[in-house]
Amino acid sequence: MKTAIKFFGAAGTVTGSCYLIRHNGLKFLVDCGMFQGSKTLKSLNYADFPFAPEGVDFVLLTHAHIDHSGLVPKLIKQGFQGRVYATEGTRDLLRFMLPDSGYIQESEVEFLNRRNQQRGKAPVDPIYTQADGEAAMERFNPVSYQAWFSPGRGVRVRFWNAGHILGAASVEIELAQEHGGGDPMRLLFSGDIGPEHKLFHPDPDGPSGVDYLICEATYGDETREALTPAARRDRLAAVIRRAMANNGVLVIPAFSVERTQELLADISRLMNGGAIEEHLVFLDSPLAIRATKTFARHADALEDMSPGRDLFRNENFVFTESVNESKKINQYRSGVIIVAASGMCEAGRIRHHLKRRLWDRHATVLLVGYQAPGTLGALLLAGKRAVRIQGEDVKVRARIQKLDIYSGHADALELQEWILARMPIRRGVFLTHGEQPAREALKARLADAGLSGDRVVLPALDDEFELSFPAAREKPAPRPRIDPLAVAQLDWHNDLAQLSLDIREALEGAADERSRRKILRRLSRALEEDGAEKP
Repeated sequence: MKTAIKFFGAAGTVTGSCYLIRHNGLKFLVDCGMFQGSKTLKSLNYADFPFAPEGVDFVLLTHAHIDHSGLVPKLIKQGFQGRVYATEGTRDLLRFMLPDSGYIQESEVEFLNRRNQQRGKAPVDPIYTQADGEAAMERFNPVSYQAWFSPGRGVRVRFWNAGHILGAASVEIELAQEHGGGDPMRLLFSGDIGPEHKLFHPDPDGPSGVDYLICEATYGDETREALTPAARRDRLAAVIRRAMANNGVLVIPAFSVERTQELLADISRLMNGGAIEEHLVFLDSPLAIRATKTFARHADALEDMSPGRDLFRNENFVFTESVNESKKINQYRSGVIIVAASGMCEAGRIRHHLKRRLWDRHATVLLVGYQAPGTLGALLLAGKRAVRIQGEDVKVRARIQKLDIYSGHADALELQEWILARMPIRRGVFLTHGEQPAREALKARLADAGLSGDRVVLPALDDEFELSFPAAREKPAPRPRIDPLAVAQLDWHNDLAQLSLDIREALEGAADERSRRKILRRLSRALEEDGAEKP
């Protein structure tokens, strides 16, 4: 049997990382993550896996972010019997991240089923439950960086620090050739590569001289200004001072793991040094609170933590775990900073805070991470005048600002340098975990650096390639689960939400009742004409 790889996620999009490798009778996964973005893309989370979970021998996890790990409980629930290998940091984070993910799904499905009942629709089940997330941790085997281990016959694996988040790794895999003849095939999965000089972590590392490199390309078309830690904090201080002026409120949607802790560390330093006034900072996310405590426990293994755990113990920080504590934040009309998950504004308590604050001209919403197409965060960043949150229309009058100095991903130049440091790459490079413009831009960069275009491949969702000497060869694939063009685009759900907002705005702005009825008649005629055209 030939060695092959199939791209079941993070191909043409930044989420849903999942790669299936088949080798000498073994089948294993690198990552098993959730899709985020449009409802069309997220629907893949609810569908059956495009492979038999019971046929998977083991899983190698690059890191704890849900778009890389979030479907592991579902994999187990549907029949996977093997072990999951990850670093100790990844395992410690997932002890509460996976149960929290299950809890969020249960909550969202409960809300959805109430609406479905009102509309006469059948109820739906959560992808998995909080209990499923807790049970999944029994399958985890922690591994150390740069220590070889063998999860299956003829397979050796070694993890390298990727400099992305606590526990993040690039995964080096050696596959023995059939019958033991010849040198093993060497694969390297980048995982998510962190930028140089990232807070808490050393620069990303990895081996050289691999046969195939499977590399992320999230920011393959962007380069960032190089900032010292002091300059980064100066940028954040300027945003905070402006947001707090004139009785303002600052709302920061932040990823619970790493981004939240970076922000807290910098805000603490700014307050301690007098660069900003002291304000109450609410960390309103049970998941982020647990992650922060985990970072404090791992303080000795992290960089830039002097004076250590005290960075997270600022007397101005208020950790709100309960729902009642969260609701009390609404009593503060000004002068507070609210940090809440999720970073793309798709779930969790941040949606309640946005619903409460977006219409306020004195509020500022600071986006500090990647926003996938179709997410609420992406819509806000695009300048939408109104958005829908939990089925309600909300006007956007708050200042929307982006500060992309806390990215956990290397930019285009850093990715190029990291890839070239892995040379010689004997067979080829697959660029994944990026939208098409980012992947094409990074491919062009690599071509200019001497990696010929035919050796750099941009796989689409569900593409399969044979990994053989001397080169990879694409196998005919069945029809993909969704249209490749829809992977990283807005879908009809987004269009419908925007149309609903536009209709309401037009009706509210009409001169009188007669004008409103005229608008509604035109809409009705359009629907009737569309129905008449159908066969």
